[in-house]
Amino acid sequence: MSTNVCARIQSTQDWVAAVGPSTPLDAACRGDLTDLTACDSCVAAGFRVQSSLVSIDGDKSHATSCFYFAILYAAGVVNRFGPESYGAVSCIFGLDLVSKLGSSARKSRFPLVIGLTSTAAAVIVMSGLVGFWFLPRLRPNTGSIWFKIRDLERATNGFSQKNFIGRGGFGIVYKGVLSDGTTVAVKRVLESDFQGDAEFRNEIEIISNLKHRNLVPLRGCCVIDGGEDHDTGESQRLLVYDYMPNGNLEDHLFPAAGKEPLSWPQRKNIIMDVAKGLAYLHYGVKPAIFHRDIKGTNILLDGDMRARVADFGLAKQSQEGVSHLTTRVAGTHGYLAPEYALYGQLTEKSDVYSFGVVVLEIMCGRKALDMSSSGSAHGFLITDWAWSLVKAGKLEQALDPSLLRGGGGEDSSTSNPKAIMERFVLVGILCAHVMVALRPSISDALKMLEGDIEVPPVPDRPLPLSHPSFSTNSHAFSISPALSGPQLYSNDMLR
Repeated sequence: MSTNVCARIQSTQDWVAAVGPSTPLDAACRGDLTDLTACDSCVAAGFRVQSSLVSIDGDKSHATSCFYFAILYAAGVVNRFGPESYGAVSCIFGLDLVSKLGSSARKSRFPLVIGLTSTAAAVIVMSGLVGFWFLPRLRPNTGSIWFKIRDLERATNGFSQKNFIGRGGFGIVYKGVLSDGTTVAVKRVLESDFQGDAEFRNEIEIISNLKHRNLVPLRGCCVIDGGEDHDTGESQRLLVYDYMPNGNLEDHLFPAAGKEPLSWPQRKNIIMDVAKGLAYLHYGVKPAIFHRDIKGTNILLDGDMRARVADFGLAKQSQEGVSHLTTRVAGTHGYLAPEYALYGQLTEKSDVYSFGVVVLEIMCGRKALDMSSSGSAHGFLITDWAWSLVKAGKLEQALDPSLLRGGGGEDSSTSNPKAIMERFVLVGILCAHVMVALRPSISDALKMLEGDIEVPPVPDRPLPLSHPSFSTNSHAFSISPALSGPQLYSNDMLR
């Protein structure tokens, strides 16, 4: 089935990501649909959900496909009697399987099947239902494509330097074009947490089934050992992602001279997109997934300048959605939550801290760790700088000057765009608080950004993390003198 049939839905997880965990179908189509009143309610709910799906998809030509998804979900997932029950078959699919029913009863059950133009179409829907109902149970992790190394070598012109996009903490990324013309990003993994190919393959299956509009889709991977017939004769692991034409957020936040800075509407959308992507990782899948390395270079921008969270090579799946202790801290200095950097304690609030730092970078136009402006060999963290301005009553000075010059941009019709900008700064400071208990969850942070709940007063902070006592010498910033763990040297990746 094409991934672009209706809002890119291929699984129940995709459905939840698109329309949320609860829809009108859940209330209206759960019971016995042989009752005419219940059937009518389910019919109305089906059309409402179809309308929502078409709106999300943006392509009206997909209306029929979205209709199919709505009725498949209603019969196969929502209805407690199951898709084979008479109520589901007669009401939802409009199939008259009992000849004794009167014509008036049959007529009342036909509104929901206006989109089905023939009995053949109904049979197709039933076939799709069988797959939708049984396939997840038979093949739980089938989201990834296993590419051949030869195909990826052709796609990237032999991993040519001309196709080189960039280098991250765990690999080198190349632009490629597959045989069907699809443009992709191919990442050669140089190092990772995975102990062997079996663990790597299992994690890839999990990650490839994560589908959300604010995550960079993982198309598949390639795993080869040194004994396979290929040019290098070396073991390799490669990941294949959708290509994001506008690059990463950091390149737009700190552009080359002469390049236009991001507008306020663009910054606002990016922040909201990242928050929604993280909320899906934390609450949209079970067990929860912690990203561990939220930063500007791991936030990619699509053709519409909308943000997609990327690089799940660091992602860690929670055992029970609670804290996780790790002996190997992975992440980037300046974005690491203190409890994770110091003690290896990983929770959803660790990602919230990193998100807060990114929000401040976007709103303030400053880097997470500035080694040049403070006059100190140790530099300063943007979290300390922004917090001190807010406490001094100078919040406006924390905003990127280009935001104030540009006004509200497309949001100029709002009553006070500057107040919204300041609210975003406050949410960033709150998310990046050093005390775990004082940070909001990502879902609450999203509500604060949207203005649905009030932002609480910014609490006091302990000694700033950029204070010299947190460093052991002027050349290498040690996260903790008591640990032999991660240190920042000439590059920014912690090992």
